[in-house]
Amino acid sequence: MTNNNKFTPAVERKLNINELLPALVKDGLLSHKEADNVRRLHESIGGSKVDIHPLVWLAGRHLKSSTAPHAELTIESLTEWFAGYIKLPYFRVDPLKIDVDAVGEIVSKAYAARFKILPVHVDEDKAVFAIAEPYIREWEQELSHVLGRNIERVIANPLDISRYVEEFFGLSQSMRRAKKIDTGFGTSIDAVEALVELGRSGKLDANDRHVVSIVDWLLQYAFDQRASDIHLEPRRETANIRFRIDGVLHTVYEMPSTIMMAVISRIKALGRMDVVDKRRPQDGRVKTKTPSGQEVELRLSTMPTAFGEKMVMRIFDPQVLVRSLSELGFSKSDAKHWKEMTGHTHGIILVTGPTGSGKTTTLYSTLKQLAQPEINLCTIEDPIEMVEPAFNQMQVLPAIGLDFAAGVRTLMRQDPDIVMIGEIRDLETAQMAIQAALTGHLVLSTLHTNDASSAVTRLMDVGVAPYLIRSTVVGVVAQRLIRTLCPHCKKEVEDAGDAWAALTRPWKLALPSKIYRAEGCDECRKTGYMGRMGVYEILRMTPEARALIDADCTIEKIRKQGLKQGMEPLRISGARKVHAGHTSVEEVMRVAPPTDEF
Repeated sequence: MTNNNKFTPAVERKLNINELLPALVKDGLLSHKEADNVRRLHESIGGSKVDIHPLVWLAGRHLKSSTAPHAELTIESLTEWFAGYIKLPYFRVDPLKIDVDAVGEIVSKAYAARFKILPVHVDEDKAVFAIAEPYIREWEQELSHVLGRNIERVIANPLDISRYVEEFFGLSQSMRRAKKIDTGFGTSIDAVEALVELGRSGKLDANDRHVVSIVDWLLQYAFDQRASDIHLEPRRETANIRFRIDGVLHTVYEMPSTIMMAVISRIKALGRMDVVDKRRPQDGRVKTKTPSGQEVELRLSTMPTAFGEKMVMRIFDPQVLVRSLSELGFSKSDAKHWKEMTGHTHGIILVTGPTGSGKTTTLYSTLKQLAQPEINLCTIEDPIEMVEPAFNQMQVLPAIGLDFAAGVRTLMRQDPDIVMIGEIRDLETAQMAIQAALTGHLVLSTLHTNDASSAVTRLMDVGVAPYLIRSTVVGVVAQRLIRTLCPHCKKEVEDAGDAWAALTRPWKLALPSKIYRAEGCDECRKTGYMGRMGVYEILRMTPEARALIDADCTIEKIRKQGLKQGMEPLRISGARKVHAGHTSVEEVMRVAPPTDEF
């Protein structure tokens, strides 16, 4: 392999800070004065004798670029600059896009750690290695000869290389050893029942240390990738691990189905679920910590399938409890209306939307703000999503006759001020909620409807009398979650008039000066989006709206009155987010129902 670096050392050596500083000055990232100050600091602390990569050391100084916009010289930006400077490709390590099994087979962990190299791709012709020390090259010829492939080098963040050498090879090693133990499992559908006999000679046990390592890696990996859900899906030969990130599922890893069964059994044991019973759905929960030490709740759910148990773990970030309304996505007017509604001392407030639309987050954030020392706040949930000390939380247990209606009946004897009912599913629960509201309590609950107006007719369909709805319902909020644009790569749309007109039809909102679209970069895994926020449709029960609620009430009548008094449909709420530069036209049109019917 030819050496096309700008620096051509005579001997193998490590990169040092004295050759980086002049290059940073030359490229306008540091001034001469700053470079001199950094050099003196490095010498004063004996930096050359410390085994720390110079890029990592420089990033730790939190330096600012000397050219506009004077951004901080982070480890990633310095690595990208360095790659360009020595004319090697820059590589952002994304574990979701690396075949860990394949790259883990071509070199040993000890060898990779010794030379600080990370295999990131392998095929029949070449093997690609991420490096941070371009002048140490003795390993190239050795591996090229052993592997019988060309070696290609790419520059990556030295911290990522160190971290993923441990993670990739640790996972690969655990998988290989687990497969060695797993001798005797069949792969047919009939073998599903045989997995009940865990710990039998020659078969993989849920408590085997290699399975424990795989589970630990899985959870840490999910936290790092900002996953909201983990799907473990057994198939005939191999099983899939998928993460839901910003509302979209990504396939992360494939493993033998038999090892997946042991992994699921391990997680069931952690969640105090029945490990032996694989024929019926089960629910559980696990409380764990992220690598940063933050406590996280995981809600577990299993479902029997043709190839064994499927498990979904929903990850609840405790930070949602401390988010303000603006952070959730409420506009100023929406936040004002919501605070007015939740400021009532009695009545029913409904939050509607499909599964995964953020209803729980909205309710928990609101309840956290309402939970004052002088307030008795009680909830009945199925299951308890997040344990919060400020609430008195009760879980539905149908096996012993504790359903939502029975739970509300119990809560009414507990002298509550505010009651949260996880979901109004039937007439009995609705009647108990109405009874609570009529006796001077504020009730918050959820319904599964497409928009705010439909909530009124949904209650009537369940069997609630119109006069009771008029007497108790304070307001309804419908919501959806939209992905927000990645701040690192969003691009301005030059000719957005037609798209904006299609989005806001028939409202004809003024075209904003700038509209952005999703582009895609390494930071957002080429999706163009990073994070999510809510869009809201708020229907207030004004005297005029209440007057329409009778036996002949229709969704259209309620909707027209809502629009007349200032309610904005979900799509228009989304258009406001486009106007503010938070999201794209395409994302709002994908998520929010059309406004043509209005």
